[in-house]
Amino acid sequence: MIDRRVIFEKIRDYDLDNVKVGVLASHSALDVADGAVEEGFRTMLYCQKGREKTYTRYFKARRENGRIIRGVVDEYVIYDKFEEMMKKEEQEKMLADNILFIPNRSFTSYIKLDRIENDFAVPLVGSRNLLRSEERGGDRDYYWLLEKARLPYPDKIDNPEEIDELVVVKLHHAKKRLERGFFTAASYGEYKEKSRRLIKQGVITEDLLKNARIERYIIGPVFNFDFFYSPLEEDMSGIELLGVDWRFETSLDGHVRLPAQQQLTLNEKQSVPEYTVCGHNSATIRESLLEKAFELAERYVKATKKYYKPGIIGPFCLQTCVDKDNKFFIYDVAPRIGGGTNAHMSIGHPYGNALWRKNISTGRRLAMEIKRAIEDGRLEDIVT
Repeated sequence: MIDRRVIFEKIRDYDLDNVKVGVLASHSALDVADGAVEEGFRTMLYCQKGREKTYTRYFKARRENGRIIRGVVDEYVIYDKFEEMMKKEEQEKMLADNILFIPNRSFTSYIKLDRIENDFAVPLVGSRNLLRSEERGGDRDYYWLLEKARLPYPDKIDNPEEIDELVVVKLHHAKKRLERGFFTAASYGEYKEKSRRLIKQGVITEDLLKNARIERYIIGPVFNFDFFYSPLEEDMSGIELLGVDWRFETSLDGHVRLPAQQQLTLNEKQSVPEYTVCGHNSATIRESLLEKAFELAERYVKATKKYYKPGIIGPFCLQTCVDKDNKFFIYDVAPRIGGGTNAHMSIGHPYGNALWRKNISTGRRLAMEIKRAIEDGRLEDIVT
């Protein structure tokens, strides 16, 4: 892991009047860029050839006398492959451009974690050492952290032959790099039959299945809590709930829109839904549940400070299901900006807006934190 002192040395050479916010052009990059321009920063997006037009054409920024009048992307770089941004000369350009880089899920998926931890000498706004905790199956993954924090998560089934009620089998998709090859089963027989079909279709592989995590299925709605933790805050709560989102998933959402009789007519290829995330929407929860949600965040933040010093910095997302007794179960954790925050872009979210008395998305809250850290001379407190 790059020593934080190395990063501190880098930012001491920055022109803090001309800081730019940088992000890999995917996932939540539009939210990051939108929030940055709202708070007066210029933006730099790092794109991959063949998927760049969203950023370089359709959301390209136009300014008049320095004032943004359209779009959110001031500058961009296009690589043949995202990993080219790791070249020494590219990092030197980032440092010369005074880039503060925002890690998102695409960054940690397209760039190897070892390289992010050891070779990427550009200041990250967030917790570099926590990014690896998102990888299920590691020695200190987020399940390990949830256990240390005594946070609730679905029971694990160690042997598929022990399946005696509805479970979800969690594993990576064999072909879609950022997606999931999840499936459900209520018995060992169903597990074998569905896995056989998905292997045949190329959705999963035998090797992926061997390393899958099997969990009891929580029957209830999904709420992804988009939290923010500020190490700069001394007087008010450092933990903020900015928003809540939920997912649209293909082909699962298509399945649930079909009447049961029609579902039974689907052929082998159609009958097992996939869980590929294709969009998000905004949500709120009943106010009597908010304190429970904050308690989850409090425990998570405390555990990260103890086991992943300096702990979480900035945005994080606790992805939860709520059962019939209104109990939360955390099924996934994002120790960085969440994938659904574009749902709050520009308009903000009721919780963040109520807290800050203006439109606050996660991207804008990040930019506010950067601005405050620069003004207070505390940039070292928010970068790793």
